[in-house]
Amino acid sequence: MSYTALYRKFRPDTFDDVKGQDAIVTTLRNQIKAQRIGHAYLFCGTRGTGKTTVAKIFARAVNCENPRDGSPCGVCPMCRSIKAQTSMNVIEIDAASNNGVDNIREIVEEVRYSPTEGRYKVYIIDEVHMLSPGAFNALLKTLEEPPSYVIFILATTEVHKIPITILSRCQRYDFRRISIDEIAARLRELADKEQVVAQDKALRYVARAADGSMRDGLSLLDQCIAFYLGQELTYDKVLEVLGTVDVEVFASLLDNIREGDVAGCVRILEELVVTGRDLAQFTADFTWYLRNLLLARASEEFDEILEVSSDQLALIRQEAALCDAELLMRYIRIFSELSGQVKYTSQKRVLIEITLIKLCRPEMETDYSSLVSRLKRLEKRIEEGIPIAENGAGSAAIQETSPEGPKEPEVLPEALSEDLRAAAQNWKAVIAGVSPSVRSCLANARPSPGNGSTLLLVFESKIDKEWIESGDHFREIEDAAAKVIGRRLTIETKLAGENQMGMEDYPDLTKVFKNVPIEYTE
Repeated sequence: MSYTALYRKFRPDTFDDVKGQDAIVTTLRNQIKAQRIGHAYLFCGTRGTGKTTVAKIFARAVNCENPRDGSPCGVCPMCRSIKAQTSMNVIEIDAASNNGVDNIREIVEEVRYSPTEGRYKVYIIDEVHMLSPGAFNALLKTLEEPPSYVIFILATTEVHKIPITILSRCQRYDFRRISIDEIAARLRELADKEQVVAQDKALRYVARAADGSMRDGLSLLDQCIAFYLGQELTYDKVLEVLGTVDVEVFASLLDNIREGDVAGCVRILEELVVTGRDLAQFTADFTWYLRNLLLARASEEFDEILEVSSDQLALIRQEAALCDAELLMRYIRIFSELSGQVKYTSQKRVLIEITLIKLCRPEMETDYSSLVSRLKRLEKRIEEGIPIAENGAGSAAIQETSPEGPKEPEVLPEALSEDLRAAAQNWKAVIAGVSPSVRSCLANARPSPGNGSTLLLVFESKIDKEWIESGDHFREIEDAAAKVIGRRLTIETKLAGENQMGMEDYPDLTKVFKNVPIEYTE
């Protein structure tokens, strides 16, 4: 006898065997027990969630001679003939290949004849959204008022393509995606029945790769068992069969992206290509990994929905602590776009390499998220230590370059005064002490060291700069600073962009003190 695929071999025979659709199963069983059976049903949901399976069980149950708690008994002649597909009472139609008006007219003619055995004629129309507009119109009247012995069950994965006139005539049931826990439990049950030794971690990864589809999960498990026939199915073997990547590789890739190491990213991609990993699957899995990092950084309450093992969760939390939420959102956006593009290109590797370079070199882009990435990287450099070079006067200078060539180094004082240090450490308190209009302008300003004890306020907006310079706003800021630090500061303003100096070229006083020595003077 030829081999039967797992998803066919273990197709549920009763409502009790259906996994992940408890609400729908309960409703249908109650209808059968109470004899409140509708004439038209619409089963919609993603692939592999049990639409056709539930339709077949329902067709047997309504014709069963001895139903048990709303489920078919499986032993009566009607149950056996329907399961063997020899009964004329259950007609399955594939709307993808029978989508014309003539096909529907044949059904309309057939429903006039009552069943020769059993109580109901059940028409299961799969992928009903593939019917033509004319076919839908031909079905309307019969679907609305069929004979009492006829039941229509329409199944579709794209309910939005079905006319509203059809929807209004059906009882609609939405099949949800099956959870990873439910798929993993079912895989464990079937692996034990098949006497296959498999790690729980391996089965859980197969369940996650199934993406909510029980059928996909069984097909992937079948594939893994066949590849390692007679051997224990381990986590590493599942990764090899499915062409997927371990979390540690994702962590290493993300570290290289954060460091701007293009060569390191390309080397990791080269290893994935050489080992035969599927690049489309890699982009989807890396996007999922970034999503887990974002959730882990947002709150510890998301541990249950991260759906990873405890050791992977520890690694994810460690990585999440090193990542910025805005940068993660930028990475997720870029890789989500890449996932859609990779499916339809023959040059997958080239497209991924370009994306990795884009992530490592945000200066190549000019959109808002790229600018945020550049600012975060600059602030990180300031926190970790600005490259210092001695000039002729013996003072320190920040060395910056631009595409047009090296800029004039920005000279910092050899030692910043205690007044500026105190103002920087209490900058939020200084802002809180001014009027709302001044506060809104200062919120967009960067405090930077000027000459001596001068506090330099750098603005991106000319309007904000002019507002601060008008009236007694300077004095208001000086008074607020004096209340906080006990001394008066001299304040000057600068507009970013003057003298080819952008906002990022002015060091942020609230960050620079970690690395610039402070000299206390009388």
